[in-house]
Amino acid sequence: MDKIDILSLGLDELEKILTELGEKKFRAKQIFQWLHVKRVFDFDKMTDISVQLRTLLKEKFCINGLFIQKRLESHTDNTVKYLYRLNDGNFVETVLMEYNYGYSICVSTQVGCKMGCNFCASTIAGYVRSLEPSEILMQIYNAEADRNIRVSGIVLMGIGEPLDNYENVLKFLSLVSDKNGNNLSLRHVSLSTCGIVPKIYELAELKLGLTLSVSLHSADDRRRSEIMPVNRKYHIPELITACKYYIQKTGRRITFEYAVIDGVNSSEKDAGRLSDLLRGMNCHVNLIPVNKVKERNYHTTRGAAAVFAEYLAKRGINATVRRTLGSDIEAACGQLRRDADKEIQGNGGADK
Repeated sequence: MDKIDILSLGLDELEKILTELGEKKFRAKQIFQWLHVKRVFDFDKMTDISVQLRTLLKEKFCINGLFIQKRLESHTDNTVKYLYRLNDGNFVETVLMEYNYGYSICVSTQVGCKMGCNFCASTIAGYVRSLEPSEILMQIYNAEADRNIRVSGIVLMGIGEPLDNYENVLKFLSLVSDKNGNNLSLRHVSLSTCGIVPKIYELAELKLGLTLSVSLHSADDRRRSEIMPVNRKYHIPELITACKYYIQKTGRRITFEYAVIDGVNSSEKDAGRLSDLLRGMNCHVNLIPVNKVKERNYHTTRGAAAVFAEYLAKRGINATVRRTLGSDIEAACGQLRRDADKEIQGNGGADK
């Protein structure tokens, strides 16, 4: 019988399993806090638990750890990029960013991505599987232990589409915010989606308090469908209607991510379309100079994002240009994973 992934269990689930095994309910909270407060990932080191119970835990449960395969540190802004190896030999990436207010971390939710956005490196190596809640969580716990810091903000914007791994992402959010454990307010969490409309409605009903970031990248249906295949299923009017519902239901402002790409969506006419689309909404536009990807020919001329911000400002739309972090370590997600997979394939898969 497969062992239970204990780091993916909520406190109530752990209580239920342990009581069914004949243990006292309060033991679950002890174990939960060893894992999520003290960050001890070895049952033998949980010293206020009996040897008998520790033996039972080792028989019934596993602790789903990650391994740092590679670490890249920026010499310009202290950004750290991690390539994590999973237990099955797959790889994901995580980026730790330092700001004046503290540390924010960008985590992956899948191994690869199905969405196929043309300018994104994450989709090139293909989709393998979704991550378990524990595998999302351990990206944070490992980075915190490695740098001896605590993260104050989380961005679900790494490899993968969070709303395509909906149930596991919700479980992760519950775990990371549990007052008996990590206790991070979901108001410090941003979830980025390319626009899976039905899940936006479901998320709105939960009123979690997190920030929803929607990767828009064009206000023109035809152009957006060219660069973002998801738009062929959920067109811009459907997406905007869902976003307005999210704002109305949660009272939270939405962020629209917009990668400014030369010759694709960067003209003043494009800014006019975007302004018309978003006017009157409680939203913010985050303009992104597109990351260089070897296999793609997209690029952003220096200063183009700032010019586009001026176009929007003249039309009354609030926009800022995202600060570029980790430029000297290729901090855009997907590139390290792709290189690691190629290296393993070149070795005949010997490392897997």
